[in-house]
Amino acid sequence: MKIKLEESTFGLLLASLLLIFGGVFSSAVQYDYTAVIDCLADPLKPQYNGGIIINPEINDGVKGWTTHGGVKIEQRSSISGNKYMVAHNRKQPYASVSHKVLLEKDKLYTFSAWIQVAGKNTTVTALFKTGDGFEKVGAVEAQVGCWSMFKGGISVASSTPAELYFESNDTSVDIWVDSVSLQPFTNEEWRSHQEQSIQKVRKSNMRLQVVDQNGRPIPNANITIQQNRLRFPLGASINQNIVRNTAYQNWFTQRFTVTTFENEMKWYTTENTQGREDYSAADSMLAFTSQHRISVRGHNIFWDDPQYQPWWVKNLSPQSLGPATDKRLNSVVSRYRGRVIAWDVNNENLHFNFYESKLGGGITNKFFQRTRQLDRRAMLFMNDYNTIEDGRDSTSSPSKYIAKLRQLQASLGANSVIGIGLEGHFHTVNIAYVRSALDTLAATRMPIWITELDVQAGPSQAAYFEQILREVHAHPGIQGIVIWGPWSQNGQCYQMCLVDPSFRNLAPGNVLDKLIHEWGGATAQATTNDNGYIDVSLFHGDYEAKFVPQGGRVDEVSPQGKSLSFAVDHNSSGQVIKFVSHV
Repeated sequence: MKIKLEESTFGLLLASLLLIFGGVFSSAVQYDYTAVIDCLADPLKPQYNGGIIINPEINDGVKGWTTHGGVKIEQRSSISGNKYMVAHNRKQPYASVSHKVLLEKDKLYTFSAWIQVAGKNTTVTALFKTGDGFEKVGAVEAQVGCWSMFKGGISVASSTPAELYFESNDTSVDIWVDSVSLQPFTNEEWRSHQEQSIQKVRKSNMRLQVVDQNGRPIPNANITIQQNRLRFPLGASINQNIVRNTAYQNWFTQRFTVTTFENEMKWYTTENTQGREDYSAADSMLAFTSQHRISVRGHNIFWDDPQYQPWWVKNLSPQSLGPATDKRLNSVVSRYRGRVIAWDVNNENLHFNFYESKLGGGITNKFFQRTRQLDRRAMLFMNDYNTIEDGRDSTSSPSKYIAKLRQLQASLGANSVIGIGLEGHFHTVNIAYVRSALDTLAATRMPIWITELDVQAGPSQAAYFEQILREVHAHPGIQGIVIWGPWSQNGQCYQMCLVDPSFRNLAPGNVLDKLIHEWGGATAQATTNDNGYIDVSLFHGDYEAKFVPQGGRVDEVSPQGKSLSFAVDHNSSGQVIKFVSHV
């Protein structure tokens, strides 16, 4: 059965149906989350059969394609018979092939292409030229002798003619292009993709059967189901004020299950003066998190930005810095191993190189190796910014991120697991790019966390925050989310306060509470059928079901048999849980 999405009311109905039936009724074009991160001898077919791109496989000469920047283009064929397009005699970085399209307002476009270069390996970027300027939609580290896929995304504020083209700062290389795709989605379709993914990776379909003491089904039984704890790790950073502030504690523990210390575990805090370590702030915060079953991400062992070194570290010679880093790593990891679930080993290592510039290019590998030796259980993470926030920053593109990840994996040995930490400090939001970047990173099969999520202040802050939270929570590659700096004693947060100094919700706080409610925080009520069954689709988490007698209240039921605690995870689909009532 298929339903055609023609009106917004139908879109809302579809979203509701998807929550129950996992999206089987959707007639929208299904989103393709796949990405290829290996360099292949021949490109694969274009996603969505090319979408709105004419001649996406370059099988019909150069039909639909033109030159950009005074370059020469031609169709060529490989030994295997694959046809592709080549831009050569390039004199400018923007000299390449181009394709004209119409981008429509309120649509989200997913882009993909396969690229190869002749000459030497280099970065190739895809851009759209519109009436409003230039928009980068993705970049890839293109190689000689094999094809690399990259994905990107774009949306526009108003409908506009646009020109797609490719760019490389190295004008000595020829750019080869094949299997290009540009697929539009409506906002309703985009939301339906999120709901389908949530149903698949965040929820499980189960049956609850209410029976009496003799095992006989109880029909028409009223049941309430309350989620006590969300299984998906949702958290926020905290500062040391939480140790003495009861209101802060209550606000935090009612919402979150994981945290990161904002400054208290960083080197400039724990050893502000050389040789004088002070872990008292982090120790007291860990006592609080342990008491409330809050998981902690160790942030961070080192920070590669020169600006954030302890003042005395900046002046050390390489001969003195080496032993100092050894002492720091051994001290903090040994102290907190077994008490943190992860370590950000060398923060923002894609953008900065303080330690590499002084101790050699392999020092980050050594940091990871030594951390793994000291702590065998915690996940070791890269952690950086602009990989999903800003497609214009080629320094930390998904392609560059994966190259560094593979280097670290090689240093740790085969099959080593390294977490992908994505800070998520947003200014504006290109949600189509966010999804495509996550697709590429998820192809590594490494765990991905959003580690420092916030949005720059402005009139669209709350709306952007909701867009991002919905997108990253729904993406199948994401395994945890931490929001950054949500509360400040003076109301001056890093970018985004969820609450004011008195813990009254601000607009982003309202967004968060709405989504927590949506993700299982509400109490569900249902009535059993003739066979005593209730069919439910529940977010993964810990639950309590309560039996309510006809015309009665839960508190009127005898303690024995009035409630049932149970857990839901990805293995729970299809399970039947029996609730034996003694009432």
